[in-house]
Amino acid sequence: MAATEDSGAQDLRYRITRGAEGAFAGVREFWRENPHLASFREHWRDKRWVRWGGYALAAGLAMLILGWALVARDLPDAETLLDYEPNLPSVVRGADGEIVHRYERERRVELQFKDLPTQLVNAYTSAEDKTFWSHGGIDAGGFIGAVIDYVSKIGSDERAVGGSTITQQVAKNILLDDEYSVTRKLREMVLATRIESVLSKEEIITLYLNEIPLGRRSFGVQAAARAYFDKDVDELALHEMAYLAILPKAPETYSRQRNYDEAMVRRNIVLDQMEDNGHISAAERDAAKALPLGIVQGQRQSRSADAGYFLEEVRRQLIAQFGEEAEDGRNSVYAGGLWVRTSLDTELQDAARDSLRDALLRYHGNRGWSGRVAAINPDNGDLKSQLAGSNISISYQDWRIAVVTQTSGSSASIGFADGADGSLSEAPNAMKVGDVIAVSPQGSGWRLRSVPGISGGFVAQDPHTGRVLAMQGGFDSRLGSFNRATQAERQPGSTVKPLVYAAGLDNGMTPSSLIPDSQYCYYQGANLGEKCFTNFGGSRGGGEHPMRYGLEQSKNLMTVHIAMDTGMENVLSMFRALDIEPSEGLYQPYPAFSLGSGESTVMRMVNAYSAMVNHGRLNPPSLIDYVQDRDGKVIWRSDERECLGCNMDEWDGSPMPRLAPKGRQVMDARTAFQIVNMLTGTVQRGTATRLRDLDFPLFGKTGTNSGPTDAWFVGGSTDIVAGTYVGYDQPRDLGGYIQGGNTAVPIMKQFIQNTRDHWSGRPFIAPAGVRMVRVDRRTGHRVFDAWPTDDPMADVIWEAFKPDTEPRRSQRQDEIDAMREMILAQLRRRDAAANAVPVNANSPENFVEEQGGIY
Repeated sequence: MAATEDSGAQDLRYRITRGAEGAFAGVREFWRENPHLASFREHWRDKRWVRWGGYALAAGLAMLILGWALVARDLPDAETLLDYEPNLPSVVRGADGEIVHRYERERRVELQFKDLPTQLVNAYTSAEDKTFWSHGGIDAGGFIGAVIDYVSKIGSDERAVGGSTITQQVAKNILLDDEYSVTRKLREMVLATRIESVLSKEEIITLYLNEIPLGRRSFGVQAAARAYFDKDVDELALHEMAYLAILPKAPETYSRQRNYDEAMVRRNIVLDQMEDNGHISAAERDAAKALPLGIVQGQRQSRSADAGYFLEEVRRQLIAQFGEEAEDGRNSVYAGGLWVRTSLDTELQDAARDSLRDALLRYHGNRGWSGRVAAINPDNGDLKSQLAGSNISISYQDWRIAVVTQTSGSSASIGFADGADGSLSEAPNAMKVGDVIAVSPQGSGWRLRSVPGISGGFVAQDPHTGRVLAMQGGFDSRLGSFNRATQAERQPGSTVKPLVYAAGLDNGMTPSSLIPDSQYCYYQGANLGEKCFTNFGGSRGGGEHPMRYGLEQSKNLMTVHIAMDTGMENVLSMFRALDIEPSEGLYQPYPAFSLGSGESTVMRMVNAYSAMVNHGRLNPPSLIDYVQDRDGKVIWRSDERECLGCNMDEWDGSPMPRLAPKGRQVMDARTAFQIVNMLTGTVQRGTATRLRDLDFPLFGKTGTNSGPTDAWFVGGSTDIVAGTYVGYDQPRDLGGYIQGGNTAVPIMKQFIQNTRDHWSGRPFIAPAGVRMVRVDRRTGHRVFDAWPTDDPMADVIWEAFKPDTEPRRSQRQDEIDAMREMILAQLRRRDAAANAVPVNANSPENFVEEQGGIY
């Protein structure tokens, strides 16, 4: 390797020498042969110092050319700036188009030149480069001043400043590094001249004002305007623009409160420069000088919706699709500048959060301190700094997260992420140094608060599209990112029963089929012996009841009988069609799975119920509607249906284009409606009657699994389907009184009450092929002499049947037979009179039945 390098160096020296010799040979020949220079040669021939001076000048020129070549070697191509795309955060919008969040490592917002206020541009050119609009990339006066400053500071620890034009700063910030050396400065100058030949002044200043680092993790003037003043650039006042213009020199210095006076002086200098350059009047300058800086201290107010679980799920999906960082591709989440439209409804989200939180706090009640939120190791350094780096926080009333820094008997000292300290009275004996806790203000100190140990999940969805409208995966996403709405695999209990009944309906049963409510036992093998099932509370049931009754009252024994009569393989096929099984640990053909002993998630259960409301069409749950790149081009969308003919230039007279139905048909539409219709009875007189006084059509099913360890409810209306569960992350007994009806249903009720304008109250619409028949809900028999009423406990109701499955009219069979004979006799007499011939012996005697019977 060394030999190769030596050979290359020798070759380079040889070529330089050979070229120089050729050049000097030409000069010598011109000098000697030109007659006009003869007298000049004679006069200066003996002047040796002139000869040596010429040699020195030639050598200097050669060295300058060589130095320039070395400095300009391997410089980036300035033309790359024509296609330059800065790293930009991805912006997330809700269903209404409003911005709800940004995924960003640094605060950046890209503006166009027309978006930049004129006085903001003038402030920066006055502060940084007053000849910007006239120079070619290098300011000679500024450069000489910088050289003098550099020479004066040689040997000191101070860094020379000044001399860089805005164009040079663009070269340094975008195309070069921040190395402090003469070579880098020379390379910067060369590149600046090239940039000026490629870009217009407007393009250069726009690049500069979009990229300049201005402190508080802000890059560019728009991000800085938000970070320092909580305004957009077009809202800034003159004194605020001048302040932003001082930040490129020392953003971390001028942004600190302790350097307020220094920042004021520097800001006022910029205002003076703007007046000297003719950009503002003396009166405007003086008025601006009289104003304080007006910086927003502390962390700026977040404009993010309180939907951490939802937004984290969106982030995971985006990273899986497009990558996380710039090296992962042009459209990465943290550098690609994506515009993401989601289905998030912030009103529904707030209601979901509050409803679940209130239920968790109600359950926790007066149980005392539930324990620390997290733990920090004191051996790893300052506890407050560690807390700041943990990103653990809380957003509930006036609660804050703190770390215990010292304990002394029943009191403790605490610290906060912002560096503040406090004292805590009545500290539990179990509390230790390093415990992360929740506190709230009390007098001059702080009071311990208890984040409930119990948790849960909540999801709300549009049943017709699969769009997820709200999602809450625990008490607060700031305490931990584990999303119990999508990641917690729990036993859904009785919320799976509607799917078991649907399998029964698809295999010959009807809502009026009589099902035994009696003990069911089956032999599990020599090792396990016989397994017997009971109803909730240990009841062994009794008698036979219509299928509807079993669903409304959540009868375990009736459910098991239906499952076994239908066949567990058929039941499992229904589960799989509606996609409620986990990705691992598939259900087995055992009766216990018909009662919800398998595992599923809130998201899967809500999606299955949505399919039933949607007449059996299953849509995959979606949080993202579509994604646009930084240029506005749609690069992904959840609804991939094509509308053929929608974009024709002129209407051709054909029928209006229609989109194909969304989703896939996984259940008979009539079966789906039958289940929904029966589940309205759960709200009217079953296990979810707490919802009845909301007084509009609702359906749903409660669930309470063994222990009980979880309490569930899934249901809703034609507009929104929602589901929730409550339970400990490490399942344990909640207490014998806990049921889905008294724990989960109130969550749903509060959610609906707080979002009433989102619920239209429309009835559930039957699909084609469903017959609504009056029946006695207690017996399942058909009724002819009474009509349903608004009384939820009325005996007569409307029941949904598939054609030819309605209950027979056995209670009036004698009257029907007599009427049938009379009608047939009348038909015979009429035909005989009309034709004056005997009735044909081959005429059918069962005419009425062949024509469809009497309805």
